[in-house]
Amino acid sequence: MKMNFLGHTGISVSRICLGSMTFGNQNNEEEGHAQLDMAFEHGVNFIDTAEMYPIPRDPETQGKTEEIIGSWIKKRRNREKLVLATKITGPSSAFSHIRNGDLKFGKKQFEEAVNLSLRRLQTDYIDLYQTHWPERPGSYFGQLEYKHIDGSPGTSMEEQLEAVNMLIEVGKVRAFGSSNETPWGQMKLIECAARLGVCSIASIQNPYNLLNRAFEVGHAEISIRENCGLLAYSPLGFGTLTGKYLEGKPPKSRLALFPEFKRYTSARSVSATARYVDLALTNGLDPAQMAIAFVSRRRFTTSAIIGATTLQQLKKNLDSEYIELTDEVSEGIAKIHSEFPNPAP
Repeated sequence: MKMNFLGHTGISVSRICLGSMTFGNQNNEEEGHAQLDMAFEHGVNFIDTAEMYPIPRDPETQGKTEEIIGSWIKKRRNREKLVLATKITGPSSAFSHIRNGDLKFGKKQFEEAVNLSLRRLQTDYIDLYQTHWPERPGSYFGQLEYKHIDGSPGTSMEEQLEAVNMLIEVGKVRAFGSSNETPWGQMKLIECAARLGVCSIASIQNPYNLLNRAFEVGHAEISIRENCGLLAYSPLGFGTLTGKYLEGKPPKSRLALFPEFKRYTSARSVSATARYVDLALTNGLDPAQMAIAFVSRRRFTTSAIIGATTLQQLKKNLDSEYIELTDEVSEGIAKIHSEFPNPAP
């Protein structure tokens, strides 16, 4: 497994990261532990989670994902070999059940959220702590057009950075990152940290896949020049890039269970997916492995976050590490992208 440094931190992470948002809902504790075992055996040392998981949201299961990871760490006694990433929930009425709905990014909220995650994860420190989405309104979660809303943008970035750096100083957090952030937000956090003389963000966790390459437009240069790499989530576009949805929705699949997830199922997305799947099969590649390999090998990518509900799916995704994309495949991807640019932003 190839390793990359997490921004400026000196922390080494596998370029495949295990996502965990199914743990506690689609996957029980035993299944979650089996996935963690398989990923670890394949050289994955990087695990991503969040206080709001599992998804879909449910007040009855909130926090269960971190608990499953914590019980695995306690059982395997391998904490020092892992890089754990988790997230503080951003403002949303949909998550009022989390910490009594106090979902700002001030010192009080960061301290409470971190302490609760530490307890569930059964650890003394979090390697990478991330804001799950900005506190201010903005163009994220599939929105490309920016619509400005007058009024308070929420907790200042200076206060957010100072709050997290206090947690870094006491050893509860090692590094800070953002998620679902805009180019302006990414650069502003970096600028504020430099001005304050505190630790800046080491990473940005945003969606990136063959159907959604919007990250390349505004973020990629920042990630490379400022050493703030991408942790790419949804590299398979909710599983659509495997090709399994081209003939319908298999029973118990994510889109069958949760039809509200429509980001990657527009007519243009389906047409582009069919082309990518055909390109992979024509060149003797598994479509899922081609899609993940494309994401993980981009210069601005630190790690691609994979998720699965079965060990068979996970094994296939992990094996993307061992394939190479030929010039012919890369040219084919570029051609399809030029015809179907970002059908699922």
